[in-house]
Amino acid sequence: MTKKIIAFGASNSKNSINKKLATYTATLFTHSDIEILDLNDFEMPIYSIDIEKETGIPQLAHDFYTKIGNADLIIISLAEHNGSYSTAFKNIFDWNSRINNKNFQGKDMLLLSTSPGPRGGMSVFETAKDRFPRHDANIVGSFTLPSFNDNFSEEEGIKNEELKKELLAVVNSIEL
Repeated sequence: MTKKIIAFGASNSKNSINKKLATYTATLFTHSDIEILDLNDFEMPIYSIDIEKETGIPQLAHDFYTKIGNADLIIISLAEHNGSYSTAFKNIFDWNSRINNKNFQGKDMLLLSTSPGPRGGMSVFETAKDRFPRHDANIVGSFTLPSFNDNFSEEEGIKNEELKKELLAVVNSIEL
């Protein structure tokens, strides 16, 4: 039976390294229908209670929420901006929490992060590991990739053999 995977980098960068890691990771799963989301397709006004009262919750927030709801597995690779979520992701997260505070809808999640630096987005990663289960994410696996530019290439994926083995072990432990 084919399972549905939704994968995205939690960044609106057109050349997002986190989108590259999420996409690469999704392709490691077999017998799956993979949809890669681009946060730029879900650009909405910055969340505000005043905007919500005036115009309601944007249709794009409902669309994103539905995509999460239709998935069997969510793969998110978090971009770290000043130690926290990117504004683009946080805004979608905020709008979705207005639809349902349990915005991850009990879905299995593979949580990833990467950055150009040696910590691999560890600050935002740890925040999400603590926060996302409160929003009904079932984190079934996690992986951080340090020093993205040294350890990843478009052609090979993860170049460092130890890190590649580590990610493959996580994927194999949750293979759908």
